[in-house]
Amino acid sequence: MNRKTSVNIEFAGKTLTLETGQLAEQATAAVLGRLGDTVVLVTVVEGGPTELDYFPLSVEYVERLYAGGKIKGSRWVKREGRPSDEAILSGRLIDRSIRPLFPKAFKHDVQVIVTVLSVDGENEPDIVALNAVSAALALSKIPWNGPIGAIRMGYITENGEQAAYLPNPTTSEAEHSVLDLVVSQSKDKTVMIEAGAMQVPEDIVHGAIVRAHEETQKVIAGIEEFVKKAGQQKLPVPQDVSLTEAIQTFEKSYKEDVMHLIQTRVNREGGGDETGELINRVYNDLKMAEPTKEVDKRVLSKALEYVMYKMIRSDVLKKQKRVDGRKIDQIRDISIEVGVLPRTHGSAIFQRGMTQALSIVTLGSPRMEQLIESAEGEETKRYIHHYSGLPYSFGQTGRVGTPSRREIGHGALAERALKAVIPPQDVFPYTIRVVSEVLSQNGSSSMASTCGSTLALMDAGVPITAPVAGISIGMMSDEEKYVLLTDIIGLEDFSGDMDFKVAGTEKGITAIQLDVKIPGLTDGQIVDIFSRARSARMVILEKMMAAMPQSRKTVSEYAPKIEVLQIPTEKIGEVIGPGGKNIRAIIAQTGAEVDIDDNGSVTVSGISEDSVQKAVDWVRGMTREVIAGEQFTGTIKRILPFGAFVEYLPGREGMVHVSKMRRGFVKDPSDVVSVGDTVTVKVEGKDDQGRVNLTMLLDEQPEEQVPQHEGPHHRFDRSRNDHPLSRMLRRQNQESRGKRFPRKRVRY
Repeated sequence: MNRKTSVNIEFAGKTLTLETGQLAEQATAAVLGRLGDTVVLVTVVEGGPTELDYFPLSVEYVERLYAGGKIKGSRWVKREGRPSDEAILSGRLIDRSIRPLFPKAFKHDVQVIVTVLSVDGENEPDIVALNAVSAALALSKIPWNGPIGAIRMGYITENGEQAAYLPNPTTSEAEHSVLDLVVSQSKDKTVMIEAGAMQVPEDIVHGAIVRAHEETQKVIAGIEEFVKKAGQQKLPVPQDVSLTEAIQTFEKSYKEDVMHLIQTRVNREGGGDETGELINRVYNDLKMAEPTKEVDKRVLSKALEYVMYKMIRSDVLKKQKRVDGRKIDQIRDISIEVGVLPRTHGSAIFQRGMTQALSIVTLGSPRMEQLIESAEGEETKRYIHHYSGLPYSFGQTGRVGTPSRREIGHGALAERALKAVIPPQDVFPYTIRVVSEVLSQNGSSSMASTCGSTLALMDAGVPITAPVAGISIGMMSDEEKYVLLTDIIGLEDFSGDMDFKVAGTEKGITAIQLDVKIPGLTDGQIVDIFSRARSARMVILEKMMAAMPQSRKTVSEYAPKIEVLQIPTEKIGEVIGPGGKNIRAIIAQTGAEVDIDDNGSVTVSGISEDSVQKAVDWVRGMTREVIAGEQFTGTIKRILPFGAFVEYLPGREGMVHVSKMRRGFVKDPSDVVSVGDTVTVKVEGKDDQGRVNLTMLLDEQPEEQVPQHEGPHHRFDRSRNDHPLSRMLRRQNQESRGKRFPRKRVRY
């Protein structure tokens, strides 16, 4: 049994506890992280050296529903299945934070697994996991240039004036924040940024990054103390002599060939046949020169990549010359087309250089929103963005199937970028799904998707609050200086130091994603990047507005029509009816879908405006208060011996007593009306049980003519029958009949 060791770190006013030596003892390193009642277990395993020409790091983020005391909702499957999109995004967050700090020559298999054991609903497990991963790698024997600290930063405003940063906000505090910023930082640099914001100005976002450093320094100091107590001896980093020799070969004898290869790859991200042909030629030349010498094509490929990227970087740093001839702050040519697909609800093509994205919008009823089940509870999403980049978009063949982690990540970034401008449900009561089909990729396809999706939403008639554009900023640097590159292509991304994506509106930032290949960025560099990104964003927004100045006034004729109305909560049961009888009748007879929330909000959706209007009128009729004296045209639904029931409003019936059907005496209601007849009725009032009583209004119906016979004693002589003596005799006659024919008592 290993010795249990722990450290407590003051973290944004709370205590972050890191512990090792008790759990998962066979792992290379294991750390239990705890903040409040949120607990995660991080394991790191080093699997030994590999023959791969890349670093085989994998990060898995495992969510268990038991962490929140929940059982999977499926009736048949109770085991957790494939990782959720949220788990994949958390794993990518960790991967992007730690990968740049591994030595480039280290090729051992490394696997990081985060298991969420407990969540308290207030402290987010991803931040606890990030810091625990940093601690586990620092403790392990794996060479790593850490530790780092990670934190989430929020920002709140009061009355638009007073403002404050929120270090590591709780879930409830984050609901009031206009900024959701996650940063991973070393002692003096920022390694990773992931952010969503509600059009927050650049200076406020930068201020949050600076403020975050105050808290992450405490985490780094705590982990360093932790390493002193329980750290392991680091493995040596092997030096690849064969790679050094191969690099020298390319630089000495094949420099012109490498320059030519660079030009062939300017307009595409993936390598083509030319790359393979050059490697084969160098291989054959080396074998001919020294037949006994072993030559590995994978080493040659790695050397070719190194030399090619070195030449690209040198031109940028020394001459400010880009591979495609652009200026360092120049955006590629942009072309835009909207409404390109005839039957979809909205569509647009956005192309920047060789990067081309087709975005399609689909509108649905509120019941189509996505339900997300996690250990922290259930939530719904009414705006969903999916990204698809199939192999042909790189000019390659490859696997087609479930979305890759990269596709999930790019879709989430575009979703964050546009979420800030999606209208609230009470303004636009649709569920919105956007799919970005990336048709060609050569740098920053996620930002092209963001621009194209803005245009597609406007084409679909979604009243977004502001258009959103995005741009990617790259960087080439050495120990002395750095050069920022606007709108990087794929080759500049691979050879450069970073890919800093910034999306936003004219007012401010809505999303950020930073990936670096160097140990991080300084605060000064981040300020310059924000300034460059904003300038480029304004240029792109101007071109987008020229193509689509504003959202269409109406949604597509092929989109569902939706109406939302509010009814008193006490009327909900009346609309639903016993066992759902009433609401099923509305759906069946109108063809519209009807959804009722507990707050009395009723959403009616359908393909045709006519069906929606019928359902809306039905619901309004069922819930409105009728006033005595109101007149309606209704339909006879049922006839009983004492009267008839009339549907005077959709779903609402009132009774017309037989005495109220016409002037004069009516023996049988069927003599006056039949089921299905249309009649005009007037509201008389309600009885003690709240039922509506009606009177039939028969226009221009003359009063019933009663024959008047001669003779003072004839029974039809009205004047005679109304005499007081006549009334007395009738009363005595009725009393005597009651004695002769007593009523039977009926038992029930």
